[in-house]
Amino acid sequence: MQAILRRASLRRLLRALTIWRVVIQLLGLLWWDGQAWSYRNGMTADARARRQATRARWLTAELLQLGSAFIKLGQLLSARPDILPAGWVEQLASLQDSVPPFSFDRVQSVLEDALGQRCAEVVDLDPEPLGAASLAQVHRASLRSGRQVVLKVQRPGLEELFRLDLEVMQQVAAVLQRHPSWGRGRDWPAMARECRRVLMRELDFRVEAQYAARFRQQFLDDDQIRIPGVIWELSTRRVLCLDYLPGIKINDRAGLIDAGIDPAAVAEIGAASYLKQLVRFGFFHADPHPGNLAVASDGALIYYDFGMMGLLSDGLRRRLGAMVRAAASRDAAALVDELQAAGVITSSIDVGPVRRLVRLMLKEALTPPFSSNVIDKLSGDLYDLVYGQPFRLPVELIFVMRALSTFEGVGRSLDPAFSLVAIAKPYLLPLMTSSGSGTNDLFNELGRQVGALSSRAAAFPRRLDESLERLEQGDLQLQVRLGESDRQFRRMIVAQQSIGQAVLLGCLALAAAIIGASSRPLWAMLPAGAAIPVGLDWFRMQLRMRRDQRLEQLPGSNR
Repeated sequence: MQAILRRASLRRLLRALTIWRVVIQLLGLLWWDGQAWSYRNGMTADARARRQATRARWLTAELLQLGSAFIKLGQLLSARPDILPAGWVEQLASLQDSVPPFSFDRVQSVLEDALGQRCAEVVDLDPEPLGAASLAQVHRASLRSGRQVVLKVQRPGLEELFRLDLEVMQQVAAVLQRHPSWGRGRDWPAMARECRRVLMRELDFRVEAQYAARFRQQFLDDDQIRIPGVIWELSTRRVLCLDYLPGIKINDRAGLIDAGIDPAAVAEIGAASYLKQLVRFGFFHADPHPGNLAVASDGALIYYDFGMMGLLSDGLRRRLGAMVRAAASRDAAALVDELQAAGVITSSIDVGPVRRLVRLMLKEALTPPFSSNVIDKLSGDLYDLVYGQPFRLPVELIFVMRALSTFEGVGRSLDPAFSLVAIAKPYLLPLMTSSGSGTNDLFNELGRQVGALSSRAAAFPRRLDESLERLEQGDLQLQVRLGESDRQFRRMIVAQQSIGQAVLLGCLALAAAIIGASSRPLWAMLPAGAAIPVGLDWFRMQLRMRRDQRLEQLPGSNR
């Protein structure tokens, strides 16, 4: 018994060391990438972007090697463009948890343990899995009643491994939070706790069964959409039993044409179903990649895998309605106000650059002819803006943007002329007219605005009289906010500081070279060591200046 416990402790230790090895290596690589001297031809924007793309691919490969919990962690981080650069988000969003299947004997063991006597209802269980992932694998089977089903069987020992990995994640989060720069403006322990909550919920297949049933209920009256039904008596925490719905993979355009199915019609059906999910129901499939979509023989669209679903609250849907109305009228100022009200943008920042970017985004998105990849482009622009800025996009909105972008790519693979924006117009009309809320809510909003206007009008004479009295007394002060001048002044200060640090860095380098050529070259370590923090500060200033320059170059910056 003691030997078994020792082996278990040793496995836990080795697992923890493996995770920490990846974390330390990642931190070391990020530090290296931040040093200007580590670039052969200088730290240019292109060189840094290429380096970041390499690191993102490396991290994706490492997460795949670490297994289930870290694959899911990567997928969750892909919904946080406020934490990671856009290149990292894009790479992690493509993370697919395809792993080798486990043995059929272990499948049978899990079924017997989870189902007990009910396992006898399952006959003709196919030993070859239809698919295998980090959490589970899927097998086709028949029931005694003749019903064709699929069984999603969880990997043995997965919950214990998850708990260990999540414990180490919590430790890593605590270390990151104590870092002077990486911890600034972040709450890594809270993120780790949220990740633990989400991942442990994914281990309970009963939750996915509830998601599948709710999603199916939304489309019961739609003959063009198929969602497999749940067999509740054969679904447990570790086993999920669904109806077997065969179909042609949605990205198999040639197969669809051979079956007499119009790919363009499939793309339109899928787009319409997605817009219904967002506008009408507020409950949507958050991972519509080609592996989770198929087409039935009659052209109906089939959805699979309901482990990752998104939910838009009533309040967020009403706020989205106001955003849609502002976007439809191309009112950038109103849209920015709604973003501030939703908590996406902090109220204390200068919104001038944000308004210019929003104005540009609206012009590109709403000016015909519509670009075929407008959603993908807009989401990329949004991710670039959010990273390192005072933006906090709700996770639900990130899931919406990512899902729409993914489905836009699927639609273009089926029909080169596919345009999600053009198809969306009739589905957005309810949001543009009533924000998705009832008549009472609309009248209440109108009443609130009328009341606010009345109170301001009633107070206007009193405020005017007070202002005139203060003007006569000579104590009236005029406050003017010069946003553009302030920004120019701040840039001048940063530029001066950057020049000063560059001069200091050059002096230190010269001193190190002179001392290095003397009789005591080891003393050259002193100016060389002093140059390191100076160089880091200079690099941060360069990044800040480039970010400000990018915002300044947006259309309307001279207004």
